[in-house]
Amino acid sequence: MTVRQIRLYGDPVLRTPCAPIETIDEGVRALVEDLLDTVKLPGRAGVAAPQIGVGVRAFSYNVDERVGYVLNPRIVEVRGEAVPTGEGCLSVPDLWHDALRHPYARVEGIDLDGQKVVLEGEGLFAQMLQHETDHLDGVVYLQRLPKEERAVAMRRVRESAWF
Repeated sequence: MTVRQIRLYGDPVLRTPCAPIETIDEGVRALVEDLLDTVKLPGRAGVAAPQIGVGVRAFSYNVDERVGYVLNPRIVEVRGEAVPTGEGCLSVPDLWHDALRHPYARVEGIDLDGQKVVLEGEGLFAQMLQHETDHLDGVVYLQRLPKEERAVAMRRVRESAWF
């Protein structure tokens, strides 16, 4: 359908926990199409619904030739100690910092038919699952940074041309 514009840090939708999807209707189907179209652009690993201005629990992903979506995802398992992992965000352009992420993650949700979906992986896929689920909880990756690094990141945000 449409590649949607990404909302930038400072937009309240990015800091608001998302509502679960109660009914799968044509609006939700259109949202999924837009999420998939938006994540397919080069350099994008995931796009959460709030990043395109919609406050519901859904995200799309595009990692290592795995492209898809999930509705009402929740992290049900992480493994390994959280370690600093280089990370960026479409909603915080031009910044790259080490956020604490677990090396393995498992997410459960549903698809457009209401069927259970299980997504799991290691490395970049695990990082994406944690990052996108954070978005649905109103958390931007900057909040995962150690205090000193977060202060540096926030200064760079305030000094950026897009903020």
